Amino acid sequence: MLFHSSVLVIAKKEIRDSLRNRWVTFISLIFLLLSLSVTFAGSAVVGQLALPKLDALISSLSTISVFIIPLAAMLVSYDAFIGEDESGTLLLLLSYPLSRFQILSGKLIGHSVIMSFTISFAFGLTAVLLLIFGDNYDVAATVGQFSQFILTSILLAITFILLGYIVSLKATEKAKAVATVLFVWFLFVLIYDLLLLTLLVADISFFNQYIINVLIALNPTDLYRAINLIGTDASKGSLATLSASGWGKIALYLVMGLWVSGLMLVANFVFKRRQL
Repeated sequence: MLFHSSVLVIAKKEIRDSLRNRWVTFISLIFLLLSLSVTFAGSAVVGQLALPKLDALISSLSTISVFIIPLAAMLVSYDAFIGEDESGTLLLLLSYPLSRFQILSGKLIGHSVIMSFTISFAFGLTAVLLLIFGDNYDVAATVGQFSQFILTSILLAITFILLGYIVSLKATEKAKAVATVLFVWFLFVLIYDLLLLTLLVADISFFNQYIINVLIALNPTDLYRAINLIGTDASKGSLATLSASGWGKIALYLVMGLWVSGLMLVANFVFKRRQL
């Protein structure tokens, strides 16, 4: 009981800090603007305004969100430890009868609540507006696909929150932490995808479906898109090979869960070894 109450106190502190810094409002507006623009104005590039098909909409939202969500998650979490270390509050926090795992868990819950709220608000409101103004959308299908999209977006955010923690715990100053999270974002979101796409287009002889699946599993951003695109009409291009494989959504969710669990263990290990 004491463990839970201590963790919740830290989580509430992180939520209050985020509200005080206007992070919730800012990120919510960014996600909402992104979602509404893609949904209601995305067809303007072809010279007309029309609501897209549900599969195409989820594909477009996934493609754009995979850039924004990881960056937002790491910008929320990058100073969770180095920032408090520089201000002296981390040392004060550790003077209380709290384990480092409790502190880590509390911060993760707080930041996860922030990201979950902003993601659910933006994309949930988009789904509601889509059902109100769209005549050709099945309610069950729309709710189902948007629910999956929101869930995977939250899992992606938690993954990159933990990556932000690891960077924050390893950094010696806040400026270096900012530079490192930008590099991590660039590596996972841009460089890895570019290399994977190059390998797929090159059609290397020893590349089979199993190797491609493993390469996709090694990047949470590719897992995120694969879960949302698999089994839809929009699953083409580099992810079409995954859609045709024996990997179902449950297996992909399990791999995403392994990412979260593994990063939590790494963050806890690094925190325990950190000298203050």
